[in-house]
Amino acid sequence: MFCFPWLLSDLHLLFLTLLTSLFLLLVSVKLLPVDCERKTDEFCQAKQKAALLELLHELYNFLAVQAGNFECGNPENLKSKCIPVLEAQEYLANVTSSSSSKFEAALTWILSSNKDVGIWLKGEDPSELVTSVDKVVCLESAHPRMGVGCRLSRALLTAVTHVLIFFWCLAFLWGLLILLKYRWRKLEEEEQAMYEMVKKIIDVVQDHYVDWEQDMERYPYVGILHVRDSLIPPQSRRRMKRVWDRAVEFLASNESRIQTESHRVAGEDMLVWRWTKPSSFSDSER
Repeated sequence: MFCFPWLLSDLHLLFLTLLTSLFLLLVSVKLLPVDCERKTDEFCQAKQKAALLELLHELYNFLAVQAGNFECGNPENLKSKCIPVLEAQEYLANVTSSSSSKFEAALTWILSSNKDVGIWLKGEDPSELVTSVDKVVCLESAHPRMGVGCRLSRALLTAVTHVLIFFWCLAFLWGLLILLKYRWRKLEEEEQAMYEMVKKIIDVVQDHYVDWEQDMERYPYVGILHVRDSLIPPQSRRRMKRVWDRAVEFLASNESRIQTESHRVAGEDMLVWRWTKPSSFSDSER
């Protein structure tokens, strides 16, 4: 025993070191607060804030996963992305062993915070803004967490949908263009037919006036309906009605050689046309 004094010295030093460490540990444990819930010193406030942030982090992850599952096929058969309050509280109690008061404190912090924490608190009416914890019915994640496969499938579906919408819009515009071109062509044809009808009406009224001058007609005027019946066959009158109406309107507004009058013919009042230009000029023109 006396042959190894250096060994005894080392053991003594090791024993003193252990005693010192144990004393410091006891002192530090004694200095730590047992319960920081009701204390306002900086250490307790920092500890409470860290615990609150950890609780919010777990709640955020839970809601994000549930919302992502709902968006990606809903394997858990969730009724909605908005998770009931009791279910969220039960989950946090199982994971973090937190009490209901800490859960309510977390909800209160979300309501009072001006930051977007990615958690929506909703009441009975989703359109109304929740102002107190007791009115919160469910919690929903603002940022659903989806897997890579789900994201790719949704991106592909979105791209295909956009392509289909683009082609549908292109087809609609193409069809609209064809319809407009057809409409323009019909209007041009109708306008050309109207001018042809105006020319025929002028010829009929002028010829009737010349015949009257030669005592071949009883009156110098001719009924408008009589002219229509002589120019348009019965089977075409309904189809040509718009052309005829436009021709009559054009003559009333733009032709000074034809005057529209009202005469009593065969006991009935009717509209007639009268040629007003002297026949000598008419004959020279013709």
